Amino acid sequence: MTLQPAQVIVLATPVFFVLIAIEWWVGHRRGKPSYRVNDAIASVGLGIFSQLTGLFTKLFALGLYAWVWEHWAFWQLPDNALWVWLSGLLLYDFCYYWLHRAGHTVAFFWAAHVVHHQSEEYNLSTALRQTSSGWLGSWLFYLPLALLGYSPLVFVTVGLIDLLYQFWVHTRQIDRLGWFDRWLCSPSNHRVHHAVNDRYLDRNYGGILMVWDRLFGSFTPEDNVEPIVYGTRKPLRSWNPLWANLEVYAALWHDSRHAASWADKLRVWFKPPGWRPADVAARFPGAPFELQRPLYDPPVSRGALWASAALFVAAVLLTSVLLWTAHEQASGVLWGGAAGVLVCLVLAGRCLGRPLDESAQASRSPVAKGA
Repeated sequence: MTLQPAQVIVLATPVFFVLIAIEWWVGHRRGKPSYRVNDAIASVGLGIFSQLTGLFTKLFALGLYAWVWEHWAFWQLPDNALWVWLSGLLLYDFCYYWLHRAGHTVAFFWAAHVVHHQSEEYNLSTALRQTSSGWLGSWLFYLPLALLGYSPLVFVTVGLIDLLYQFWVHTRQIDRLGWFDRWLCSPSNHRVHHAVNDRYLDRNYGGILMVWDRLFGSFTPEDNVEPIVYGTRKPLRSWNPLWANLEVYAALWHDSRHAASWADKLRVWFKPPGWRPADVAARFPGAPFELQRPLYDPPVSRGALWASAALFVAAVLLTSVLLWTAHEQASGVLWGGAAGVLVCLVLAGRCLGRPLDESAQASRSPVAKGA
């Protein structure tokens, strides 16, 4: 039986959870904890949401890739040659570097990629925190592979290898690795990538190789003198998976709609993240960036925590069934199952704390009332 890519993810899921448990245990023994239940549930939940979205969107990206390969490829490379697979993985990683770099330098691509960076923790569950809207533009960066003749089978397989490789680098429990850090993506290098500190911001984009960062001037090593702060410069402060995927799109649409200049309405989407038209910034000033800010960690009752955990487990089990049988199911079953999983994830996030809790409390405080 030939495994579908979604089935590979299902088979890998128990391994992910075992490694997460080991990392939690190691951090606990060392006195260097890196997990919070609410953050881990939110991160893995976003990975679940991403996989479900992929059931309905991967045909779009893969279909475009296959069409270009069939009609525009300069030649078609054989699937049974080792050099094709090795060169395909190398070129995929090169294309991924530029997609990843665009995800930090172009607002439209950042709106999708931001999901992966929203966690204020850094651990293996963060690796599973993936976007559900990357399909909107990521396919553009991989078309060179199709033009060069790499078949859809090679493209999908090397893409899965590149993605799975990046799981293990999301940890604080593995220190610097000497020569390995110079050439390959490692935990140390990727910790830098997830930092919001000025000296680390928007660096180390490589998926497997750090060679690309060294060639194109985006490499920065980790410095133990300056501790890394994780997250985004505009914190999400929510456990809702829908809002996590939509927050930056909503902000870009707001600024584009209120910009006076038609040029600025367009620039908002393609300028670097954080750029705003002067008139919009004056009318709707944003909160200043604070490096040392409190983590979003609203207190919840034990009952709410257990309810969230139960909803999360239900979402994991239902998603596993959907991914394993997706190629055999009618579209109505897939849509219904996906909707059920999303409801579970939204309710789990709601149990863990609402994004408006803090502002609601502030509005009732004497300081907020100007007393």
